[in-house]
Amino acid sequence: MKNIYSNIYKNSKKNLNKAKNLLMKNHIVALPTETVYGLAGNAYKKGVVKKIFNLKKRPKKNPLIIHYDSLNELKEDAYINSSFLKLYYKFSPGPLTYILKKKKNSKICTYANANLDTIAVRFPKHKDIKKLMKKINFPLAIPSANISSKISPVSAIDVVEEFGNKIKFVLDGGRSKIGLESTVVKVSNEIKIIRPGLISKKDIERFLKKKVAFSKQIKKIISPGLLKKHYSPGIPMKLNCKNREDKAAFIVFGKKYNKNKNVFNLSKKGSLREAGKNLYKTFRKIKRLKYKKINVARIPNKDFGIAINDRLKKASN
Repeated sequence: MKNIYSNIYKNSKKNLNKAKNLLMKNHIVALPTETVYGLAGNAYKKGVVKKIFNLKKRPKKNPLIIHYDSLNELKEDAYINSSFLKLYYKFSPGPLTYILKKKKNSKICTYANANLDTIAVRFPKHKDIKKLMKKINFPLAIPSANISSKISPVSAIDVVEEFGNKIKFVLDGGRSKIGLESTVVKVSNEIKIIRPGLISKKDIERFLKKKVAFSKQIKKIISPGLLKKHYSPGIPMKLNCKNREDKAAFIVFGKKYNKNKNVFNLSKKGSLREAGKNLYKTFRKIKRLKYKKINVARIPNKDFGIAINDRLKKASN
């Protein structure tokens, strides 16, 4: 899609410096990551973090993920343990978020982590955000660049469609490669998966050579992605459908489905990785076409399919 928006800026040295200057002046900018696009601001400044919550209309109890460039920076704000380090050296930078114990003298504003004694942290892999983070001396609070509970954005244009000119600077880093939010793990004496993502339970177990728990019941919201309704296109949605209801958009997966204007195939070749990348893009397309309901065929509940089904379930609530 052609860029017709004046607040979308292509990646260049000049524009990265512009983004840096805006962040240092306590403004909010929208940035690409490998998972989805996010609203970024200085995680140490309460006023900045409040702006993010207000823009997103986000519940105060829902903490933000704090993004770091290096391990040394993180040591200022969180307690680091051996389980975290094992996972960090294998999977970071990348789409894995860690829930760690927050240090009492941490400069992370309490608003950003919902006044909890833990913080959610990630080391993004996208080359543009990595270049930018090397230019600043503070971590970035970066939730997805959408109104709370709505569809996460996977392109710069998605961000502008969501916020219009309320965000003055959107860095265009191309379409998000993964297209779904990061896996979230709580890392203490044991490792628990809080939210599924591209890095699967099986990936982590295979690496650690031991079983990892999946937390299905969370008493306290310690991470993004735990609210019952999330990722929603705002259209009634029915899951695990064998056939399409009248006048519904039909989201399907695999080669057995015939091409039809009402059929939206996440991956004709049956790739869960491709399906995850296409999910939010497909939601937005269906919404643009003004369908009144969505039927979704069964998506295999394995590997990346577990994350896709998690998003579908929350989007359908």
